[in-house]
Amino acid sequence: MSNTEPNAAAGGAPLPGNPEDPELRATLAENWGWLVAFGAVALLGGFLALIAIVSATVASVYLVGVMMFISGIAEIVNGFRSRRWSRFFLWVLLGVLYIVAAAAIFITPLFAAVVLTWVLGVILVVAGIARIILAFSMRSQSQWGWVLVSALLTLLIGVIILVGWPASSLWALGVFLAVDLVVIGTAWIAMGLALRRGGASEAEPA
Repeated sequence: MSNTEPNAAAGGAPLPGNPEDPELRATLAENWGWLVAFGAVALLGGFLALIAIVSATVASVYLVGVMMFISGIAEIVNGFRSRRWSRFFLWVLLGVLYIVAAAAIFITPLFAAVVLTWVLGVILVVAGIARIILAFSMRSQSQWGWVLVSALLTLLIGVIILVGWPASSLWALGVFLAVDLVVIGTAWIAMGLALRRGGASEAEPA
């Protein structure tokens, strides 16, 4: 084998899937309209979720239920593919528990929203405290202040959710879903427009 072959990992030909791959960029640039359209749909869904916040909360609960149901099916399939009885029963048991939990969510979505909101509040409080500790451990770096600010905001949101619980169950999950859709939609639109501008500039004659 000759030593003159380009080494992709060392800076030769770009790896497949790399954002710097010219073919990938060209494909995305050709389909920039779809990216903008997808972003617009997500952005519209986020604004609608902010308007109908209770419905968005119920929708987010159903989304969790669907994910748990799919996970349960996957666990059972893994159980049947296992060649050991102990693993078989464990996988199947976990799968059944996931499916039962999903069924409970579909039957009583509002109660599930109450439980999930409390879990969300606890996670945010714990995450906020952990990030505050992390921020103070980074005081030698210039960005530690931003980490501290984001940690305090996370902690504050968690405290607000827990203090207002269970009434916060009507809006907390819906707000998170709405904000997530708005952020995703904005990002996709920005990416699509940037690819359009990049493609147009490359098409111009030198």
